[in-house]
Amino acid sequence: MTPQRKIFQGRGTWLAAAILALGAIGPAARGQNQTTLRDAARQLGLDGVEEYVPGEVLDSFSLPTDDEWRRFWTGVESALESGDFEELAWMRPEAERALDLLDSIPGGAAYADWLVQRLDYFEVAEWVTKRVPGEGPPPIRPRGTPAARRVSVVPPPAPKPAPVPAAVNRQRTETVTNLELWKEKTRGRPAPSRAKQLVPALKKIFSAEGVPSALVWLAEVESSFNPEAKSPVGARGLYQFMPATARSLGLEEGPPDERTHPEKSGRAAARYLKNLYRRFDSWPLALAAYNAGEGRVGRLLKEQGAATFAAIASHLPSETRMYVPKVLATVYHREGVEPEKLPPPSGS
Repeated sequence: MTPQRKIFQGRGTWLAAAILALGAIGPAARGQNQTTLRDAARQLGLDGVEEYVPGEVLDSFSLPTDDEWRRFWTGVESALESGDFEELAWMRPEAERALDLLDSIPGGAAYADWLVQRLDYFEVAEWVTKRVPGEGPPPIRPRGTPAARRVSVVPPPAPKPAPVPAAVNRQRTETVTNLELWKEKTRGRPAPSRAKQLVPALKKIFSAEGVPSALVWLAEVESSFNPEAKSPVGARGLYQFMPATARSLGLEEGPPDERTHPEKSGRAAARYLKNLYRRFDSWPLALAAYNAGEGRVGRLLKEQGAATFAAIASHLPSETRMYVPKVLATVYHREGVEPEKLPPPSGS
């Protein structure tokens, strides 16, 4: 029995059928067609599928199109880039559904290993909007099956929220940037399976570059330690370099793409982190710049007359506000090193 059939028989739901069928045909074959679950299951070779999924479901439910996937990724990037926690919270159900689908699409693991790390931000955003409410009740998502009985990754239109008062934004930011919150959230989480193989060599590279070796765990937060991981906007590799940043650090886009080479990507990441620390004299600020861009962080420090991450956090994207403490919490759990114990870079 194939692994796909084992999963299908184990779950026995129409969503399981959708996941497996989607994996069988792949996004290129789907195009814009309204592929039903029966069509996809037939291509997968699932004999006797009606034993697990009613025939009317197989014929009526259809899978996401390429356009719907594009809309989903655009929404994810918009929500992460914005400073709007409500926007992130609103997309959480679709992010979880997309992750299930990606896990079974050929080639989807590269995106799944990127998305699964960002799922923490959707979850914390939903939690903080309830814990620190704005004006009026939180928006209520419509119930029921998506239009046209689709397996949808596109969220329903969000209601227009009331502007978030500055005091609420500050309180939410203080909450989500709290290191203890992230230590608790990531406590007991197993390291990605690839880390055991990759971390020893990466630590040697970071140490050779004069960067604390504990910071190799940045790759867990960026890519789940998948050298092939991809973001929807074009970042790639263990340390998720965009093409322009990769070129500035001496990485060739190829083919082969050196961003996917663990040692070369690791050396570039260490050198980049060293440069960022030397500019900002702070590991939290260096990490914020790694995620949001050093130009943006530099401008905010100047505009706010600030010198710390905490002082500019409320002006950074939602993702960056949570990324910095998540990285530091991950380093703490993997290496037992508190942020204030991370030494500055050494050497030239």
